[in-house]
Parts: sequence; C-alpha cells; structure tokens
Amino acid sequence: MSLERALHDPTFLSTLCGVGAFAVVVLIWTALVEGDPLSGRLKNIANRRDELRHEERKKKMTRREGIAKADFIKNIVHKLKLEQGKQMNELRLKLARAGYRSREALMAYLLLRVVTPIGTGFLAFFFMFVLHAGHMMAIMRVLVIVIAIFVGIALPDIFLKNSSQKRETVLRKAMPDALDLLVICAEAGLSLDASLDRVSREMGPSCPELSEEVGLTAVELGFFPDRSKALQNLADRVPLAGVVALVNTLIQTEKYGTPLAQSLRVLSGEMRDDRMMAAEAKAAKLPATLTIPMILFILPPLFIVLLGPAVIKVMGLMH
Repeated sequence: MSLERALHDPTFLSTLCGVGAFAVVVLIWTALVEGDPLSGRLKNIANRRDELRHEERKKKMTRREGIAKADFIKNIVHKLKLEQGKQMNELRLKLARAGYRSREALMAYLLLRVVTPIGTGFLAFFFMFVLHAGHMMAIMRVLVIVIAIFVGIALPDIFLKNSSQKRETVLRKAMPDALDLLVICAEAGLSLDASLDRVSREMGPSCPELSEEVGLTAVELGFFPDRSKALQNLADRVPLAGVVALVNTLIQTEKYGTPLAQSLRVLSGEMRDDRMMAAEAKAAKLPATLTIPMILFILPPLFIVLLGPAVIKVMGLMH
C-alpha cells in the first residue's frame, strides 16, 4: 500500500493517533509523577560504604606493612648499636628541620649512613674489578673505590642538607602571609595560643610545612610549663631570621606583657622592609650576574648578525 493510500485510510490514521496519544500520556506521566529515589539513594550509600571500607582496609594494610618495616629497621639499628652516640639530639634537630620527626625516620637515617658507603663501595668494586671499566692501574682502581666509599658516607648528609634548604625556602616564602594572619588574629582579640591555632588551620592548604610548625608550637604552648621553651623550639626547628625575630618578639610579649598586636604589627613592617631590601639587593646584583651570559651567548650572535654580511661581501670581492 502506498503512502498516499495509507494517509487516506481511516484505520491507519486512527491507529497513528492512538499511538501518539499513548506516547503523550506516558511522557506527561513520567514528567509529573516523581519516582521513589529511596532505593537509588540506598544503593549509592551502600556502594560508598563499600568503597570506604575498602580504603580503610588498604590503609590498615599499609600501616601494618610500615610498622613491620619500621620494626625491622629498628632491630637492625639496635643490633649495630648505631643509636648510642652523643650527637643524637643534634641529629634529631637536623631531621626535624628537614621535616622528618618520627623515630622511624631517625632509625632509617642511621641505617642509611651505614648502608650507603657499603653500597657505593660495592658498586665501585664491581665496575673496577669485575667489569674492568676504564683502563687504569690497580692503585687507581683502589683509589676510585675509596673515593666511592667517602661519597657514600657524605650522601645522607647531602640529602638531609638539601631537604632542609628546600623546606626553609618554602617556609621563608610563606612566613609573611602567616605573620599577617597572626596580626589580624591578635587585633581581633585572640590569645597567642588561639592565634597560632587559627593561623595553622588557615595556612594548611597553601603551606602545609608552615602549618605543621605553627600547629606544633600551639600544642607545645599548652603542654610545656615554660611557654618560652615552646617558642624557642620553633626557632630551633625553623632557623630563619624572620622566625627568630618573631619568637623573640613573642617571648618579650609573654615576659613583659606588652600588647601582642602592636608588637606583631611592628615586626610585620620590619619584615616587609627586609623583603624590599632583599629584592633591591637582588636587582642590584643582576647586571653583574648577566655580564658573563651576555659575553658568552648574546654578543657572539650579535657580532655574527652585524658583521656577517660585510664579511661575506668582502670575501666575494676578494675572489
């Protein structure tokens, strides 16, 4: 049957209208009648609960593995008697300045100081006497092994020093913002403990390192009977000029009862002046710093561009 005959057929038209009316009723019913979302929500909650349980199980397994590794390292350190030195307090302070405060970090560092020279010496011996790398005399090969052992001895200290310097750089950049927040909290009437706690929470997203240091100081202020000791611990962990000045100001405020907000505002102005002077000093050093790069990388291409065409013309005339 052709399309024209179907369009003129009353049965076909009535069937088409019925189907259309049924579709319209279904659409209106779906739009107006809300389905019960309880089952879907319960299913989502159950799925989320399963995910959280799985994550918690993974965290527990990771924690157990970490505890087992820490116990293994601790046993090795105790057997080798590496912890029986007079420089443990200084070493703990160095590790704290690098951001490692746990006892496991101290054990791992002590073990690393023993394992690293042995490893570098073994690698040097393997390359020199097993693979016969390089054409050297026997005495020179032994000298290379000795140098490798001394490098292995120095590697943990180099790593710790680099970590401390990187952390100090991060803390130095975030210190002015933290001091401004501390001034605002002090002017709002908060105590020193509450101000440090608020600064720690506010600085968490932008600088977790400084947030950790300030939060630890806030905890120690409420724990130690001598509050100046808690502040001095902050200066020891963060040996920056700004932090030392802040600690001295806070100690004087605690000792003599001077207004906290006024002292912090004066210190904030001094720190801004110091930052400006440091920026001016860097700007003054810039011409001397750029002299050698200009001589090596800028002037030769400039001479080639300026004198190159003239040299080519002279060479063409000579030939």
